[in-house]
Amino acid sequence: MTTPPAETPALRERLRAALPAAMKVRDRHATAALRSALAAIDNAEAVDGSDVRAGAIEGSAVGVGAAERPRRALTEAEVVAIVRAEIDERLTAAREYAEFESGADRAAGLRAEAATLAAHLKG
Repeated sequence: MTTPPAETPALRERLRAALPAAMKVRDRHATAALRSALAAIDNAEAVDGSDVRAGAIEGSAVGVGAAERPRRALTEAEVVAIVRAEIDERLTAAREYAEFESGADRAAGLRAEAATLAAHLKG
C-alpha cells in the first residue's frame, strides 16, 4: 500500500516557518522581507469597516466579541499575488536606489529581500 504524497504547505505557512530561522541567524534582509510580506497578507485579510454606522446604545451588540466581524479568508492565489507584489515593489525600489551613487547598498538589500520572497514562491 502506498502513501499519498504529502501536501506542500501553503505559502503563508512557509513564510511563517522561515521567519524564526531568519531571525535566529540574524539575516536582517530575510527577516524584514518575511515580516513585511506577512503583514501585507494580514492587512489584506482586514475587515472593511466602512459600512459601520453609529447608532443608539440600546441597539448595539452586547457581550464580549459580540461586535466582532470575521476576517476575510484569502485564497492561495491571492496570497501568492500579494507576495509577488511585495517582490515587485522591492525590485522597483532597488532600481530607483541604484540610480543614486549612495544607494547601492540599499538597492542590494532590497534585491536580497526580493530574492528571499521569490525563493518561498517556488515552494
